[in-house]
Amino acid sequence: MENKKATEKADQFAQGLITIRDLISPSGTEHDFSYFRIGKTYYRTFFISGYPREVGANWLSPLINFPHALDISMFYYPVDAREVLNNLRRKITEMETELNIEQQQGRIMDPSVQLALQDARALQEELVAERERFFQFGLYITLPADSVDELDLITKQLESVLGSVLLIPRQTTLQMEDGFRSTLPYFLDLIRVYRNMDTTSIATTFPFTSSSLTSNTGILYGINEHNASLIIFDRYSLANANMVVFAKSGSGKSYFVKLEALRSLMLGTEIIILDPENEYKTMTEAIGGEYISLDFNSASKINPFDLSQVYEEGEDELGLKILTLHSLLTVMMGDLNPSEDAILDRALLETYRMKGISQDPDTQKLEPPLLEDLYKVLLGMEEQEAKSLADRLQKFVMGSAKGLFDQHTNVDIHNTFTVFGIRDLEDSVRPIGMFVVLDYIWTRVRRDRRKRILIVDEAWFMMRHPDSANFMHSIAKRGRKYYLGLTTITQDVEDFLGTEKGKAVVTNASITVLFKQSVSAIDNLTELFFLSEGERNLLLSANVGEGLFFAGESHVAMQVIASSEEHELVTTNPAELAAIERAKQQAEIADDAVIGEADIDEEFEFATSVEPDEEAPQVDDAIPAPVIENEAVVQSPAQPTQENSQQAVVDTQTDNQVPPRETPAAQGTPEQPAELTAEMLNQASPEQPPQPDEDISSGQINTEAQPEGTITTPDDDSTTN
Repeated sequence: MENKKATEKADQFAQGLITIRDLISPSGTEHDFSYFRIGKTYYRTFFISGYPREVGANWLSPLINFPHALDISMFYYPVDAREVLNNLRRKITEMETELNIEQQQGRIMDPSVQLALQDARALQEELVAERERFFQFGLYITLPADSVDELDLITKQLESVLGSVLLIPRQTTLQMEDGFRSTLPYFLDLIRVYRNMDTTSIATTFPFTSSSLTSNTGILYGINEHNASLIIFDRYSLANANMVVFAKSGSGKSYFVKLEALRSLMLGTEIIILDPENEYKTMTEAIGGEYISLDFNSASKINPFDLSQVYEEGEDELGLKILTLHSLLTVMMGDLNPSEDAILDRALLETYRMKGISQDPDTQKLEPPLLEDLYKVLLGMEEQEAKSLADRLQKFVMGSAKGLFDQHTNVDIHNTFTVFGIRDLEDSVRPIGMFVVLDYIWTRVRRDRRKRILIVDEAWFMMRHPDSANFMHSIAKRGRKYYLGLTTITQDVEDFLGTEKGKAVVTNASITVLFKQSVSAIDNLTELFFLSEGERNLLLSANVGEGLFFAGESHVAMQVIASSEEHELVTTNPAELAAIERAKQQAEIADDAVIGEADIDEEFEFATSVEPDEEAPQVDDAIPAPVIENEAVVQSPAQPTQENSQQAVVDTQTDNQVPPRETPAAQGTPEQPAELTAEMLNQASPEQPPQPDEDISSGQINTEAQPEGTITTPDDDSTTN
């Protein structure tokens, strides 16, 4: 009994609660023949009464991408094919009758009726063959606005956009509430204005359009995987020209960056690259760039104390350089306490003062000090902390790292494609080397404003130290002022995004490229770039060269493409690089062979130009004297050819004949293709073709079996050295 009473009370209580509809419904509405108001928002609904005769893919894209908020509802009603065929048959008969009457009466037939008859017959054929189905389609649009005037203005814009795709809109006059409710997301069609469409036409109305990143300027980055359009973009058209590239090893990030550098170079952009793994050396040499290696054995040196000699109003150039040196020396010596930092600041000022350099711009043209000068200043200071700083600096002045960073600068950037290689630096000093190179590049960039791209590969090295991370962030922020685009590449997402400065570099970049990612990194990237589930899956399973390209507010799925010539320059595949290296070696061998042939021709010319009263070198009678004909060595017609192709090496100076030996048949191998030398050697006279039963190689240079400079010609079994 008690349970029953409790249940009744609960039911009574539940009956007194308001429903969800009561919670979300407005307190009141206003109805007008041309709008419907809820609260402070005005709504106007349209239905489409006229459609174009033919439609294609994305034909509703102007409506979907309308620059104002709107609600769109599309209703699809399948229709029984038999009913449609009966109606079509009746309609076709009516139109044929109408056209026949006009023809019999000698009148010009109505072109619109002829066209409608043609469409009806085509649709009838498709339906009978069951290649198409039939639907009724309704399209309704609701516009919101804050005022009636704004609503009228947006209405004109919408009508203009719809007219551009041959759609005829009509307002749901006196049915605004029904129209509004028809565009709410609960499948309620109160307007019921339809257009007949077949399956192909219905498919084009789906409101899924892909973004496009194709502009009239810029370079080719790849292909849009959604619609196969070209991704052509100018990074300098955005708020800044900075780019970040995230990818796991082997996913194509270096390939992509090399392509961008190569294509930008062709458009006149200067390229500067910081290369920690010598990945760019082959490409640099191939295009005539300058590759500068920095290591213990290199003659190239950079002095971190160099001043930019750029004088801008309100800036203290010497003070800025000392702040940069503070960051560099912190990376070199480790963290400094406030007392050590103050001592270092005084020591730096004194080091420049001893060279006569002060805040006066005229003095900053003098020769800058070296790291050794700072070391001596620290030794001469009385504070114990100064001695400690000198001890920590000793490694770079007279210790194991001597000569790396304490020499005057002897490099200069004159080439439009310059690469600084630091692969041979030890891991402990590599971040220091990267800092020094970046500081030098930044100094040069400030001296001369021009369109440049600075590429920093494996940028996570710089993010491991707060001071170097600050310097990288400073370049990212200030680069736009000097027409510089910074590209940072990394495969270690956690290290790069693990610091506030690293995140700032990423968020400051206008372009982001994401290639294949590891499971451990995808969550950080999803949070930072608001990736959808589909985009996450794409990055986890992407093929080489496949990824996401973000530019400003747009992003697309991209596949990187390159021509065969570009591919040879930018590939990082070890097997392909080995094949390219073998091809170079073969070319060098071929060049040496051509030079050897030229030397032989000169010897023959000398022999034939000997005066009659002089003794020319004699050769054994068993081997005919060579005849010079069209700069090719050919066999004398009177000399019979041996059945087995052999080589006899003649020493023209000693008149001694080396016994002949078997010549291996010419075979094409990856190391020495047989067809290479056919174009390099001069062909023998066509009047002396080889006998059918002879085993003669077609001008093959056998570099393994023959001495240097030995050539076998197609029509001469003898070999002349």
